[in-house]
Amino acid sequence: MNDRQILETAVRLRRAIHREPELGGRERRTTALVLRTLAAGRVPRRRLFPTGALAWLKSPSAGPCLALRADMDALPLTERAGLPFRSRRPGVMHACGHDAHTAMLLTAALRLKKEGLSAPGTVKFFFQPDEEGSGGARQLIRQGAMRAPAPDAVFGVHVNPRFPAGTLAIRPGPLMAAVDRFTIRIFGEGGHGAYPHEGRDAVVLAAQVVAALQTIVSRRVDPVEPVVLTVGTIHGGDRFNILAESVTLTGTVRTLSKSVHRSVPELLRQTAESVVRGQGGRLELDYDVLSRPVVNDAQMAALARRAAVDAVGARRVIALDRPSMGGEDFSEYLAKAPGCFVYLGTGAGPATRRPWHHPSFVLHEPSMVAGVRFLTALARRGLKELAA
Repeated sequence: MNDRQILETAVRLRRAIHREPELGGRERRTTALVLRTLAAGRVPRRRLFPTGALAWLKSPSAGPCLALRADMDALPLTERAGLPFRSRRPGVMHACGHDAHTAMLLTAALRLKKEGLSAPGTVKFFFQPDEEGSGGARQLIRQGAMRAPAPDAVFGVHVNPRFPAGTLAIRPGPLMAAVDRFTIRIFGEGGHGAYPHEGRDAVVLAAQVVAALQTIVSRRVDPVEPVVLTVGTIHGGDRFNILAESVTLTGTVRTLSKSVHRSVPELLRQTAESVVRGQGGRLELDYDVLSRPVVNDAQMAALARRAAVDAVGARRVIALDRPSMGGEDFSEYLAKAPGCFVYLGTGAGPATRRPWHHPSFVLHEPSMVAGVRFLTALARRGLKELAA
């Protein structure tokens, strides 16, 4: 495939996925499109249930195994951009580039099938559901994606509007934060709003908890350790003149270091309980670890950089100097095999520089050529270097 053919194929696939976005765990149309495309290109594949797909290309001779991953799920947003191929589903849209990730990986698989791997070994292609819910990677792993054969290395690519279109940004070591989710249910005692002394107002308790939680970052954790603690929702109360009996808070914690990641749940519990119990209330805490930090292996990051130079030239490869507090369940694969997660720059003017998860997110489609070239170069160079 030349660059024109790559772009035509990737755009066609990406727009088909973009028109019919699906939330995590419901990507049935997207999975069907992936399987049809692979079948038309005679790429070996199998469906994973309830959604997702696994494909592979294998040379006649034995060799190492390398895995490439794309995510497929959309977000619960109503699209504002007036694109001719905009989402047909109110309240659901691809605002994070997962449609492009899937289209690029499909195009790379078709290209490698047509042109050959050029080195002994196996390349696996993971089409993963439910990245946003942080359950899809574990689902694929449970269904054997990292076995038979086990990948010697795993790579992923994510579009990034913060970087110039067609660039590739790479960083060894910590790249993205662990993603945790918490729910705090605070229970007080109801009563009349005119007589607050006769009850225990759960709204006041919740307000004090929200403020106190910020002291975990400012006073309980080493200030050189990056930590984000955000309360995202507050729900409680029945009427303007009734003391709320209960309030529910939900939020997220982001950390980079393993030691801080381990310590925060207990710090959160201690802090919230000291406020609520000190005023006669009661609380329940649910704390879920959704994904671990994304930590790129140094050797695999170096391999990715060489493949990026093959794909786009040295001047278009960016060395990242710091990590992000965003999260990615690609970390689940990195717990099984060394690998590297790479950003593909898609910023090309104001319209394409809107952030992820924005209802007017617009992808710079020509950047996908660089992504497909990079995925192809990763497969070819990776098989050669992993065998050395």
